[in-house]
Amino acid sequence: MAKQKTLGIEAKAPSDNHVILELIQYNEKEYAMQADIPVDEMLAQFKPDYINWINVDGLHDKSIVLKLGKHFKLHPLLIDDILSDHQPKAEEFDDYLFFTMKMLYSIKDKKIEYEQISFVLGKDYLLSFQEKEGDLFGPLRERIKQSSGRVRARKADYLLYRLIDIIVDNYYTVLDEVGQQIEHVEDDIYKNPTNQEFQKIQRIKKELIYLRKALYPLRDAISKLAKDESGFIDNSNSRYFDDVYDHVVHLIDSLDTYKDLTSSLMDIHINTMNTRMNEVMKVLTVISTIFMPLTFIVGIYGMNFDFMPELHSLWGYPVVMLIMAGIVFSMIRYFKYKKWF
Repeated sequence: MAKQKTLGIEAKAPSDNHVILELIQYNEKEYAMQADIPVDEMLAQFKPDYINWINVDGLHDKSIVLKLGKHFKLHPLLIDDILSDHQPKAEEFDDYLFFTMKMLYSIKDKKIEYEQISFVLGKDYLLSFQEKEGDLFGPLRERIKQSSGRVRARKADYLLYRLIDIIVDNYYTVLDEVGQQIEHVEDDIYKNPTNQEFQKIQRIKKELIYLRKALYPLRDAISKLAKDESGFIDNSNSRYFDDVYDHVVHLIDSLDTYKDLTSSLMDIHINTMNTRMNEVMKVLTVISTIFMPLTFIVGIYGMNFDFMPELHSLWGYPVVMLIMAGIVFSMIRYFKYKKWF
């Protein structure tokens, strides 16, 4: 089964237990790609004079990761970081550089779709480990194949930059979706605030908290890559990682702005609900105030006494009704004059 790579932010559906391996080898003049081949066969085709990009989709078969780790002499703690959910970080080793981060896709069913992706950068190779099938790198694979752009002319560290840059660019897409959610909730609050808007605000706050946990460590990790002194990142490529670092800083600024907007939405929602409740209470208070004198009059004439004024008068009933109507009219005019409603 060949692996289908697509561009977009579609949700990641869990794959079956089949781990997909992909090997892309290239230099400035030549290119080769093989997919879904056994790990031993893949390692046998490793070419030191090429850039070798090995991509692993699916981490449920630990033996494959261990074979790659044994071949490239990966530290056992590094393998544990690859196989477990971990915060973004960068670590330098003697023969390679390790980098891990979250790859976000979209917001679906009230949750951010994501997976952890880890990279191991060596002198002439790049290993990438993904939890699920499918990613955002389809167009980059095509550019490498067509030899368009700078990737084929540069080393593996530039390929690492391009992959990280693609992932970070998609953070903007996810953050824009959060911004659209905030706008929709704000419109709903002004139109007809309900408890549903409150729940939406709470969900957005959880999304922002997750993004905060993904972005702040990522900023530090990319900063470490940009200042790399181990020699795995070429000096000519450091500026590209600086550019990604600037993007992450901009994302954090936008994230803080959305956080403030969400807090403001919460205040607006509470104030709007209170204002609406006050309006209801005001109307009920006006109605109660109007009926208070009417209740007083009705209470007097409801007493069981034989001798009461106007009790046996021919015009007693209509006169009392007119007096009551006059009281209602006068009180409404007075309330209007005072602008109480």
